[in-house]
Formats: sequence, C-alpha cells, structure tokens
Amino acid sequence: MKKIIIAIDGHSSCGKSTMAKDLAKTIGYTYVDSGAMYRAVTLHAIQKGIFKGDQLDLDKLKQDIRNIRITFIKNPATGRSDTYLNGQNVEHEIRSMEVANKVSPIAAVGFVREEMVKQQQAMGLSKGIVMDGRDIGTIVFPNAELKIFVTASPEIRAQRRLDELIAKGEHATFEEVLHNLATRDRIDSTRKDGPLRQAEDAVVLDNSNLTIQEQNHRLMELFGERVKP
Repeated sequence: MKKIIIAIDGHSSCGKSTMAKDLAKTIGYTYVDSGAMYRAVTLHAIQKGIFKGDQLDLDKLKQDIRNIRITFIKNPATGRSDTYLNGQNVEHEIRSMEVANKVSPIAAVGFVREEMVKQQQAMGLSKGIVMDGRDIGTIVFPNAELKIFVTASPEIRAQRRLDELIAKGEHATFEEVLHNLATRDRIDSTRKDGPLRQAEDAVVLDNSNLTIQEQNHRLMELFGERVKP
C-alpha cells in the first residue's frame, strides 16, 4: 500500500490533534503535532526571559530560533508521540494556560514559522505521516494527498479545552477559555505568515456533534479512498 501525507488543519481545541493521533496510530503512520512545536518554542521563550510581559524580545528570539530543535518520540505507555524540546520531554509543560496565552504571538513571527516549516517538511520527506496544525495543507504540504479542515462551535471547543485543563489539575473558567480561543482564532486567521485558512481541496469535517467513533469512521473512509490502487 502506498504511503501518503495527511494534513489536518483547523481551529484551536476542535479536537484535530486527538483525531490525528488516533488516525496515525490506527494506520501505522508517524504523527506530528505542529501546534506542539510552536508551543515548545513559546515555552523556550518563557523560560529564557524572551517575553517581557506580553512583549517579545525579537532579537533574542531570532538568535535562539536556529538552536531550537523539536522532536517527537513515541511514549510506550500511551502509544503516542511526546514533544521534546532540545532533548527534554515537555509534553506536559506545553499544555498549560500560560503557554496557551502566549503561543499565538510566537506563531505569528515570520522567522519562527520559517524555521518550524523547514523542520516539518523534513519530517514528511518519507511520507507516511499525519500532521495537524493551522497551515499544513496550505503552506507546509500543499501537495498532501489528503487534506482535512476541522471545525466545531466556539462553545464546544471551549468546553473541551476546559475539561482538559481540569483533568490536569489546572484552574480556569469557561469564560477565560472561551476568550482565549476567540483571541487565538483572530490572531491565527489574520496573521501575515501562514494564516489559518481552509485549503481549496480540503474536506471539511465539523465534529461539533460527532461521536469519536463516527469521526474515526469518516477519517478511515477518506484514508481508504486516497490509498486505493
């Protein structure tokens, strides 16, 4: 069976990472969370004092960016890939609200996107990859054999994100999370470099009211259509 590239784009907290992870695990492909890469850069910026309040020290970030290496290593306990920042497992740290509140400004920086896209494209050279993010089907892999654009209502996305945070022991309100998502949507959709938009040949999947089983069934249908002889 031929290997393909599967690009999954969509708004924050619409469940695209979970679906991409599950799909990759089912079909034996490598999963790459491009959003986690920008979160890892954000974590680095926080740890290194590159943020001064809400302002970025772009000169220092530019000095650091080429020395930031993001890798994904399979976690045998979960069967999924964890995010590593320069060899350090940061999967838990990058999911915090502190990182979530600062990731969009980082992801909007042109030279950051340029470096991350370069690393992402290198990961897809051998195909057999599922990658999710904001610009995978439009910028990173415009020739991907399967492109999916995922969406869900803001309220459902906010509740999903809140449930994740509570499960991790973090404190946040529904209103805080909803506001965070609205801000990220605006920045992601209007930024100059790699804005969030639907590729013309992407299949739209609104999972607001889909069960996980229904969603996975649809994904397998689309995958089967693309790999059949």
